Amino acid sequence: MKKLVSLCLVLAMAATMLVGCGANEEAAQNSAGTSESAEGAVFKIGGSGPTTGGAAVYGLAVQRGAQIAVDEINAAGGINGFQIEYNFTDDEHDPEKAVNAYNNLKDWGMQIFMGTTTSGPCVAVVEKTNEDNMYQLTPSGTAVDAIKYANAFRVCFSDPGQGTKSAQYIGENKIATKVAVIYDASDVYSSGIFNTFREAAEGYGIEIVAAESFTSDNKTDFTIQLQKAKEGGAELVFLPIYYQEAALILSQANSMGFAPMFFGCDGLDGILGVEDFDTALAEGVMLLTPFAADATDELTTSFVGKYQEAHGEIPIQFAANAYDAIYIIKAAIEKAGATPDMSVSDLCEAMKAAMMEVSVTGLTGTEMTWTEEGEVNKEPKAVKIVDGAYTAMQ
Repeated sequence: MKKLVSLCLVLAMAATMLVGCGANEEAAQNSAGTSESAEGAVFKIGGSGPTTGGAAVYGLAVQRGAQIAVDEINAAGGINGFQIEYNFTDDEHDPEKAVNAYNNLKDWGMQIFMGTTTSGPCVAVVEKTNEDNMYQLTPSGTAVDAIKYANAFRVCFSDPGQGTKSAQYIGENKIATKVAVIYDASDVYSSGIFNTFREAAEGYGIEIVAAESFTSDNKTDFTIQLQKAKEGGAELVFLPIYYQEAALILSQANSMGFAPMFFGCDGLDGILGVEDFDTALAEGVMLLTPFAADATDELTTSFVGKYQEAHGEIPIQFAANAYDAIYIIKAAIEKAGATPDMSVSDLCEAMKAAMMEVSVTGLTGTEMTWTEEGEVNKEPKAVKIVDGAYTAMQ
């Protein structure tokens, strides 16, 4: 009987050991599977902007500038050892289509949103990224409400910032004292810049001799606005508008024999590429921009060279903003010690905190930092079109 009991105990112990071995082997397999999954994990960064339609020059520039940064980072080993997978979609500069593009990127598995390119779509999409608590960094969405929530940041100046900085630049550099403004009253970007320019102008010794608006329904004939500027004795016409309308204004001013100086913001970037536009009419046009492609520092020359080789053209500031955006995302991820296996919300929380600590030097700014409101701290610059190319102004 004792032998039988002993035999049963031995068999039971053996069975327990076998179960234990099986469990250990399963755990080892699970561990190996997790390791293999981690090795194959990537940071999925999505973006959107207009790659077709009238504003395509902006979206294409953002798509291409970001891709150069992604390629550089991946070639150098990625972020915290993980590669980037990048997906950019066309939103046609349309808020509703931008929301659809965002949802498609979510279905793809996007964890971080680098977008949108333009203000109207950005204002619409930030509502969605806030609901999802997804980290969002717009390279060029300037509207105040484009980053109205704590999850959103920007690389560019805001509309108020561009208006104030333009007045500051014109006034401090004594470019003109009598200024006319032509702006789009139906566009949040244009009207936002105009409002803060008007508020700041007097403090910099600028007299606004005419403030003439147009709307999206009437943006082909600007002779009335130009005539008011001419009658007011404007030395300079401030154009906080997009390059398509600006090209028409320059052509019509030339036809009228009206030759003031013209000064714009980032929306004018792209005017040299307008089809059937005589670029000689843009000679001397100035625009506030954080990027000058003719700068001689190593970072700029490298970026411009790669962009030209890939696309056969000089990059505009939208491309530079997007290039910097990818490196800003990299800096925030590294500061947070984040990994791709984190949830979208956890990743956002970690990167939000990191944005208060990072300092990034890029194409569009030196030692850029960010406020809790998501605004960037950097100095304004301006360029002038000389001999058909953007040239940095001192």
